Amino acid sequence: MTATTVKEEIYLDQAKKLSVSFAKDAAQRDKEGGTPKQQKDAIRQSGLLNLLIPQKYGGEGGEWSTALAIVRELAKGDAALGHLYGYHSLFVSDVRIKGTEEQQAYFYPLSVQQQAFWGNASNPLVESLKGDKQSQGYLLNGTKAFGSGSPDSQYLWLSFNDRETGQYLNGVVPTDRTGITVKDDWNAMGQRQTGSGNVDFKNVRIEEHEVIQYFVENPTPFSTIGASLSQIILTNVFIGSAFGAIEEAQNYTASKTRPWLTSGVEKASDDPGILRKYGELWIQAKAASALADEAALVLDEAWEKGRKLTEEERGNLAVHVAAANVFAGNAALDITSKIFEVMGARSVHAEYGYDRFWRNVRTHTLHNPAEYKLRTVGNWVLNQQYPTPNPYA
Repeated sequence: MTATTVKEEIYLDQAKKLSVSFAKDAAQRDKEGGTPKQQKDAIRQSGLLNLLIPQKYGGEGGEWSTALAIVRELAKGDAALGHLYGYHSLFVSDVRIKGTEEQQAYFYPLSVQQQAFWGNASNPLVESLKGDKQSQGYLLNGTKAFGSGSPDSQYLWLSFNDRETGQYLNGVVPTDRTGITVKDDWNAMGQRQTGSGNVDFKNVRIEEHEVIQYFVENPTPFSTIGASLSQIILTNVFIGSAFGAIEEAQNYTASKTRPWLTSGVEKASDDPGILRKYGELWIQAKAASALADEAALVLDEAWEKGRKLTEEERGNLAVHVAAANVFAGNAALDITSKIFEVMGARSVHAEYGYDRFWRNVRTHTLHNPAEYKLRTVGNWVLNQQYPTPNPYA
C-alpha cells in the first residue's frame, strides 16, 4: 500500500466516522432547517477542508477522486453536509481554476490557518450583483440567490458584473466583510441545511487582489471545468443519499417490518419479494457508483494537466460527468422512493423522516435538468460533438 493510499484511507475513515455521527440526528435537523453549525465544526476539526489545497500552501494536495469519495460518504449520513463539503471543495478550487498563482499563494495559506469553510454568492444565472470600478478594486451592490454554504462560512466565492462594461468577473471576500448580509432564508422542501438562500451586498469593497479575472484575459479549457466539478459533486451527493436510504431501510426492515399475511414467511427479511427489491436497489446504487468513479478518474487526469488541458480532454470530461450525473440522479430518485416498498406502511410516519432522502435528491436534480445532459451525451455519441462550455455543461 502506497503512502498516498494510506492517507486516502485515513481521510475516508474520518469521513465515515463523521457520517455516522451526522446520521444520528439528520432527520431532526432536516425538520428544523437552519445551519448545522456543530456538524460543520466537526468537519473543520477533521482537517478535511484542506484536502485539495496544494501542499506548498499548507494543504494536503489530495485528488478530486478522494474528495468526491468523502462527499459520497458524508451524504450517506446527511446529504446537506455532503453538499456543503463538496461545494466548499469547488469554491476553494476555483481560485486555482480561474485565478493566478499569486492569488493561490494569498488565499490558500489563510484558508488553511483558519480551517475555513467556503460558501458562495455566485449563481451565474442571476446578474443582480453589480460592481462599480474604483481605483483599486470594485464597490459591490445587489443580491445573489442560491448562496449555498454562505451561513457560517469564512470566505465567499462570488460573481458579479462590471456595471459599466457588463464584464462577468469572480472574486473572493471574507464573509464578515462590512456590507455583506447572509440572509440565511433558505426554506425549501429538501437540502434544508445547506444555507442556499440570499446574500445581500451594500457598498461592499472588493480589493484588486481579490478580483479573479485571469480567466477573462487568459481563457483556457481548464478555466471552464467548473460546471463538471459542480455536476460530479452532486452526482456523489445522489449516490451517498441512495446508499444512506438503503442502509436506513435495511435497519427498519430487519427490526420493524411485518411480513405480509400471504407471504408465507415469519420474518419480512425472508420475504422473496422484499429480497428481490433490495437486490434491485443495491445494484442500481452500485452501477451509479461505477459510472461516477470512472468520471472521477477522468477528472483526476484533467486536474493534473491544469492549464495544459485540451478542448477535447475538457469535452471528454464533460461527457463522462454528464452520463454519471444523469444515471445517478435517476437511480437515486428511484431508490429513495422505493425504500418504502421494502419497509411497509408504518415507515411513512413523520417521526422517521425517511422522505428526506427523496426530497434532498429531487431538490438537486432540478438545479441542472437531466434532459440537457442527456442531449450532451447523445450529441457526442451520434455526432462526436462535445458541449460548448457554459456554466452548466
